[in-house]
Parts: sequence; structure tokens; C-alpha cells
Amino acid sequence: MKFLFSHRNFPAQFRHILIELSKDPSNEIVFITGTKNDVKIPRVKKYEYKLKRKVPENCHRYLRTFEEAVIHGQSAAEVAIKLKNKGFKPDVIYAHPWGNSLYLKDIFPDVPLINFCEWYYKSENSDIDFSGEQINEDRKAKTRTMNAQLLLDLVSCDKGICPTNWQKSQFPKDFHHKIEVLHDGIDTDYFIPNPDAVLKIPNTDIKLTAKDEVVTYATRGMEAYRGFPQFMEMAEKLLKLRKNVHIVIGGEDRICYGPKLEKGSYKQIMLNKLDLDMSRVHFTGGLPYMEYKKLLQISSAHVYLTYPFVLSWSMLEAMSCGCCVVGSKTPPVQEVIEDNKNGLLVDFFNIDELTDKVEYALDNQDKMAEIRENARNTIIEKYDLKKLLPRHIEILKSTAKQ
Repeated sequence: MKFLFSHRNFPAQFRHILIELSKDPSNEIVFITGTKNDVKIPRVKKYEYKLKRKVPENCHRYLRTFEEAVIHGQSAAEVAIKLKNKGFKPDVIYAHPWGNSLYLKDIFPDVPLINFCEWYYKSENSDIDFSGEQINEDRKAKTRTMNAQLLLDLVSCDKGICPTNWQKSQFPKDFHHKIEVLHDGIDTDYFIPNPDAVLKIPNTDIKLTAKDEVVTYATRGMEAYRGFPQFMEMAEKLLKLRKNVHIVIGGEDRICYGPKLEKGSYKQIMLNKLDLDMSRVHFTGGLPYMEYKKLLQISSAHVYLTYPFVLSWSMLEAMSCGCCVVGSKTPPVQEVIEDNKNGLLVDFFNIDELTDKVEYALDNQDKMAEIRENARNTIIEKYDLKKLLPRHIEILKSTAKQ
């Protein structure tokens, strides 16, 4: 079979699917992407597109997201046209609707298109208004317009795949019949508990193990959407209460989700604001997968906070490693974690409650053993890659035959 994938990044959410499809030498797999990197997957042909221009400064502020999507869509379409002219016609297309998929259905009108339905923006009861900010009519209008390319893709796609029920619930009900909930899957054979794990903190001589008192936090970016400021305020309190606790933060000093700051970063803001014992606060930066896994395996308590937004893989990977996750009482987390059964839940904004729950976990490691076991069992039962990947492949193949 012939498969066409498209995402601004490579391989993104499609990594495991690509690897599985590549095992069959009769498959032809093409990936159109807007990111240049050195990542390679055997028998996957990667074609990188270049953007013609940037979004102009005088673009209407409501339309910046849409214009950026169109620029990506046009660039990806040019690559697809060249492939078509060379004789390539896929049996099915699977794309992340981030603009790059906008015009693929025009180039291959009779080829089924599957969309990865990750997020639909809403100005009420969602991430936009979660902080308590008053959302005026201008912000509502901008938020509505941000869905323009998503709606175009929802109309043109033949099927949608969404990782969680919470994320699906954000999409208009008129399109729910197209969207199936199916998580990407967690590699539970890789993300496993290991009481003998040792994490060496980069650029130091410090080595931490599961026998140490370690509170962990893992993130792509240090941002408000993932509760980084709240975590750091908790860390300040915890460090003063417990002389042996270490705080380990994996991730990069950037903002991936949510509004950008006018200047500086959340990391710098919190370091300037708080009184921290930096001998016990460790920023590891971005970690190789093996080291990131060790960070989870040595954790005494792992904090995961999020706005009502896309659920991070990191929380599920932590649970697969048998972490005691202290998570926010927000819908994406509550879909997976039941308080005091397979994790502990707290109010996102309540620093005292977060501190108390983390302390409770640290003081009751024996009691947390059952929660840790339940956490891993949850991932094995509901999110195991071995169970979900065959369903992804089945959807691709069955959609191709429609």
C-alpha cells in the first residue's frame, strides 16, 4: 500500500505507526513535513517543504493563525503536486491539520483523508478562560477565527482520530460522527519501573536514585499552561519544609503552549521571585529518552499540572513507570487519574494543597505503592501501544479501501 503522512514536524505523533508500516517492504511511505531535522526512519521517504514567506506584520490579528496555516498548506501542496506528477498516488492520507493538510484533498480528491484531531479552540469552559481572565468579545472573535483551518479540514476529511474523550468533546458535535477516540499509545515495555535507576544531573557530580527524596516535573516547555509557576511556588515551600528533598525539572526554557511573554521566561521570572535552595533544584534541560526515563523512575512524587487542554504523553509515561503522579483536577487529567486510586489530584491554583499532597506522598511511600501499581496497570489496560497500534494500522487500511 501507499501511505502519505503530513505534519509540520517529523515524525511527531506518527512515529510508532511509521515504524510499524515500514516493517512491510511492500509499503511505500511518504512524509511531507515543514521541519528540517536529521531524524530518519527506514523506508520512510521524507520530503521537507520550505515556506514562501512569513506572516506579514500588517496581517489582521484574527487571521495570523489562519494565514500561517495557509502558507504551510501552500508549501506542502507544492511538494504533493510534484510527487503526483512523478506518479505517486497514495491509498490513504493521514495528516495533522496544522495548515499543512489544507489542500491535500484538492490534489488527491479521491484519496481518503484521516485527520489527527488534536485540539479545537473554545473561549469558554476550556483553556482560554481557565486562568479566570475576563474574555471580552475581541478575544472571543479571535478564538473563533483560530478554528478556520480546522473547520476546513474537518469538512474535507473522511475520518478523524482524537487521543482522548476530553479533546474530542471540544470539537463541534456536528463532526463527532467522524471522530474516533484512540490514543497514540505508550510503550509500556520501555517505560517501566526500575528501583535501581540512577539519574546523573547534567554538568554536576550529583547522582539521584529511587532511595532519595525526589520530586520531579517533566515538560517540553516551562509555561503557565503546564503549571510551571505553581510547581515552582510549591518547590519553594517544600524545600523549606524538607531538608533532604531534591527538585528535578526536565525540559527546556521555552513556551510551547499558551501566550508568549513580552520579555523573559517563566523560568527566569520564578527564579527571580522565589527563595530557592539551588543546591537542591536541578534543571536538566532537554534529556535524551533514556535519561528522561530515569528521571521518572527515580521519582518519589511526580507533579503534572495542566490547563483544560491537550493531555501530555509525559503524564502517561510517568504512570507507566510507576510514578505517584500528583495531578491537577482538570478534565484531561481526570479522564485518566482517579484520586487516591491511581494518583493524587489537587486544585491547579492551590499551592498549599499541592504542597500538602506532595508531602503526603513523600511521607507515605508504602501507601503509595498501591497507587503506583494501579497507575501502571491503568496505562497497560487502556493506553498500551501494543494494544492501540494495531487499531491505528487497521483504521488506515480500512479507510484506504472505502
